[in-house]
Amino acid sequence: MSDFSGNEELLQDFLQEASELLSDVDNKLVDLEKNPADRALLNDVFRGFHTIKGGAGFLAATALVELCHRTENLFDKLRVGELHLDPVLMDVIMAATGEVRQMFAALSHGNQPAPAPMPILAALDKVLAGEVLQADDGAGSKAAPNDGSKWAAVAADQQLIPQVNGKPDWGYLMNVLTGEGNPQPQPVATGHDGDTAADGNDTAVRSRRDVPADPARGGNNMQMAVAAGKETTIRVDTERLDNVLTLSGEIGLIKNRLTRLRSDLLGGRNDGDTLRALDEAVGQLDLLVSSLQNAVMKTRMQPIGRLFSKYPRLARDLARQLGKEVELVLVGEETEIDKTMLEDLNDPLIHLVRNAVDHGVEGPEERLQSGKPAKCTVQLSARQEGDHVVIEIVDDGRGMRPDIIRAKAVEKGVISPQEANTLDEKASINLIFMPGFSTKTEVSSVSGRGVGMDVVKTNIHRLNGEIDVLSEPGKGSRFTISLPLTMAILPVLVVRLGEQPFALPLSLVREILPMIPGELQHVTGKATMVVRGEVLPVIPLATLLGWPHQGANAGGVLLEFAGVKFILAIDSFAGRDDVVIKSLEGFKPRGVAGVTLSSDGQIVLILDLKELLDDTGWTSGGIGQAQARAWLNSMDPATH
Repeated sequence: MSDFSGNEELLQDFLQEASELLSDVDNKLVDLEKNPADRALLNDVFRGFHTIKGGAGFLAATALVELCHRTENLFDKLRVGELHLDPVLMDVIMAATGEVRQMFAALSHGNQPAPAPMPILAALDKVLAGEVLQADDGAGSKAAPNDGSKWAAVAADQQLIPQVNGKPDWGYLMNVLTGEGNPQPQPVATGHDGDTAADGNDTAVRSRRDVPADPARGGNNMQMAVAAGKETTIRVDTERLDNVLTLSGEIGLIKNRLTRLRSDLLGGRNDGDTLRALDEAVGQLDLLVSSLQNAVMKTRMQPIGRLFSKYPRLARDLARQLGKEVELVLVGEETEIDKTMLEDLNDPLIHLVRNAVDHGVEGPEERLQSGKPAKCTVQLSARQEGDHVVIEIVDDGRGMRPDIIRAKAVEKGVISPQEANTLDEKASINLIFMPGFSTKTEVSSVSGRGVGMDVVKTNIHRLNGEIDVLSEPGKGSRFTISLPLTMAILPVLVVRLGEQPFALPLSLVREILPMIPGELQHVTGKATMVVRGEVLPVIPLATLLGWPHQGANAGGVLLEFAGVKFILAIDSFAGRDDVVIKSLEGFKPRGVAGVTLSSDGQIVLILDLKELLDDTGWTSGGIGQAQARAWLNSMDPATH
């Protein structure tokens, strides 16, 4: 049984408010590190922790209260000038806030959190007792995570730290303080790919928190540890709810009017005035339903700043771990996006921010030698363009060299030397999205395993979005993500194959074309069509679905997917529509993203073109136009 039986609603309210407070505290701490004398920031941080401690006390979360109390006292000493902020002290503070987040995760499971690791409590107590944490390497701001000299003062209590060959295990201590390792030392064994994995005792240790690692604390798991699953609640502006209520009332009035007109028609009154009144009522209902639909959608919209606020701490911790100077600048935090998409964007953006800091950003010395400032700026921005949201991650780092990427791809067996010779610069850079690709020569806790960017691209495609990258050697890189405002309602083009309707995402449609037999050209049996001087392959929808091919198609849809254009041949068009996607629980046919209903009640299958094309081997590599065109040209409609 949960430790909070009867108080679940109070617990959820606390977690939602406290998690936002802690994210705000983390961001203010990052700003405070740049401006240690800013009293306003210190006061804000102090108040945030005081509020969290008060809520934790009401829930009788003793371990959380104790940790917050120690940290709050530290902030108070900073406020009155008894302590002075330095990088080593900030690491201890960040370790404490990271542990608070882990405790939130335990609470989200309905469990009381366990006490904080002793090294964190010991470090806080030493600071509060007036002892100075000094690093033998000169403040330790550039020390690697496993640098044995970093935490000399804390390590004086050697009974808190496991011994290795008679000496303190400094790597263990640093991992605990940054949140990267387990709370207890464990023997490690090297896996087949160079990973270090704890032995069988790891299960018992992880049950202390029973939550994924938090990347904002230095862990390499791409899931935040605020909660085990997706949030089921949402904060909505009361003005938006009032608008929904008003529209609902107006629809009720129209319903009453339609009921009266129906009675008139059933009673034989079908004169011109009655029919005009019916037409007007139906028109007003159409407008009101559209307005209500938009109003309801707005209740799902949340500022993307709620997501962005997690990343300054992440960038700060990773930069410090790598000995780099990085400032993450947030722009467009007020831009709104569907809450469900907000949650699904978390993993891709975490990886892109980490990728920018790890791969894109040079070290201070390298930047100075290149004539750049020692500190690198990474900008994470969002803006709305029409019915899409555009998110960009831009850095002024070293950029990417297409020739090196091609060479690495060949070296790792991702592509063949012959394929590499056909790639232009853009296609070469897009190789970073292929599974197994990495330019790192050594595997670290941050990167080098060849996973990540392909997952990022896959996740963005699942949101019906696109990701593009531009890079200039020595200047930096720009990753651009384009997403629909919401996935609840999808604009589609409805086409037919025989009598069965299918829906194509309108974002992929570029043009509707008639399929005139005389305009089709067959080259060695492959169907093509010339559109404004460009030769495009023609693929029957029946071919992609694996259905029997039934003669000539009447129409074609010019689609652009993953940077490649082709014509999808269909039997007929049913029109454009905005549909609500319904998932198929427990049953998902190949290439079907979901279903919806047409106006006449017929089931419409919404196609997942990426899955259909992946099954053929086209998009799995994502190499570019030349390889995709070769695949498309290899498809012979006569033999499918």
